[in-house]
Amino acid sequence: MFGSIYIGLSGLAAYSRGLQQISNNVANLNSQGFKGSTVSFENILGANSRSNNGYGSTTGNGVQNAPGRLDFAAGELRQTDRDLDLAIQGGGLLMLMRGDDVMYTRTGSFDIDKNGFIVLSGTDWRLATLDASGQPQSLSVDVSRTNPPKPTTKVTFTDFISSSDPTATVGNITVFDKTGGKHVWTVTATKDTSPGAVSGTYNVTVSDINGVLKTGTDATATTQTKQLKFIGTVADPSNSKLDFTDPGSGTVITLDFSAVQTFSGTSTIRAGTADGYGVGTFATLGVNDTGQLEIGYSNEQKQQLGSVAIVDFRDTTDLTQESSGLFSARDTAMRDILPSGDVRVGKVQSRRLEASNVDLTLEFSDLILVQRGFQASSQIISATNDMIQQLFGIRGQG
Repeated sequence: MFGSIYIGLSGLAAYSRGLQQISNNVANLNSQGFKGSTVSFENILGANSRSNNGYGSTTGNGVQNAPGRLDFAAGELRQTDRDLDLAIQGGGLLMLMRGDDVMYTRTGSFDIDKNGFIVLSGTDWRLATLDASGQPQSLSVDVSRTNPPKPTTKVTFTDFISSSDPTATVGNITVFDKTGGKHVWTVTATKDTSPGAVSGTYNVTVSDINGVLKTGTDATATTQTKQLKFIGTVADPSNSKLDFTDPGSGTVITLDFSAVQTFSGTSTIRAGTADGYGVGTFATLGVNDTGQLEIGYSNEQKQQLGSVAIVDFRDTTDLTQESSGLFSARDTAMRDILPSGDVRVGKVQSRRLEASNVDLTLEFSDLILVQRGFQASSQIISATNDMIQQLFGIRGQG
C-alpha cells in the first residue's frame, strides 16, 4: 500500500517536469530560431512476481519523463531590413566557428567585428563560409574593403546625328584612367566643310573639364581630332571607332560610333555605355541569391567572398539546444557541410529571421493533459492515505 504513495509521487514529479517543459516552450514563443520540444512520459516497471495462477505479472513503479525530442520543423521566415539577418529556407543549419569549437544555428543577426569577421550579434561566434576546396573557414572582410579601379577602354554612342546641323555635342561623359582618376569628357562632332572634304565627314574633338584634350602636356600641343565618316546614313565601319589618349595617364579610350546614324532632324546622339570605374570602398555586405557572401562597393561593383556553409545532420537527435538559438552536436554526429542551394540543406535567405516553431494550440492541449495527470496523481496519494488511516483504525477490533 505504501508503494502507491511513491507511485503517486512519481506522477507529481513527472508532470511537474512536464509542466516546466511546456512553460519553456510557451515562454519562447517569440524567440527567434527556437525549436519546441515534445512532452511525453513512460512507465517504470517493477520486479516480476508470481500470481496465484502461476503466470508472471508485472508490477509498475510509476511514471517518468521520456527523453524530450526537439521539433525541427521550420518556423516562419520574417522579413527584416538588415542584409546580415540570415535564415535558411530548408532543413540545414548555419555553421559557427570559434577557434576549434563549433556551434550551429538556424537563424541569426550578424555583425562585422573589429577584425572584420562576421559574427553572431553579441557573441564571438564567426559565420563559416566554404573555401575553394569546400572546407569551412571564418574569413575577414578587411582584405576586401577596397575594389581596384578599372580604366575606361570604350564609350559607345547611340541614336542620330543631324546632317543639317554643323555641330553636335555630347557632354558629361564620365571616364576613368588606369589610376582610377575620374575625368568628365565632352565630345564635339563638327561637320567638315573644308574645300574638298568628303560629304558625311565629321571632325571629332574631345575636351575635359580642364579644356581641349591635347596630345601633350604643354599649351602648344596639337589638339586630338579624329575624323568620323558616314556612308549614306550609317557610319563607315572602317572609320567608326576613334581612339583618344588621356595625356596625363596615357589611357587609350575608344569612342565607338558604329550605332550612330545621320538624318535631317535634330541631333539626339548620346553616350549609351562607358566601361571602367574608379576605386571602390566598402558599402554593403550580404548574401546574394546564390548563397554567396557578397560585398558591394561605392563604385557599384560587387565581389563574392565564398558560399555560406550549411550543415546537414543525418540524425537531429544528435543536436542539443543551447541558449540564444544555438545548437551543439555530439562528437559522433554524422554531418555533411554543403553550399547554399543544395537540396539537402536548402538556401540561405538574406534579410530574414526564422521565428519560433512553437504551436500554441498543441502546447495548451498538453497543458490540460499534464494538469489532469498531476491532479489524478495527487488523488492517488490522497486515496492511499485514507486507506492507511482506515487500516490504523481497525487496531484492537475483533
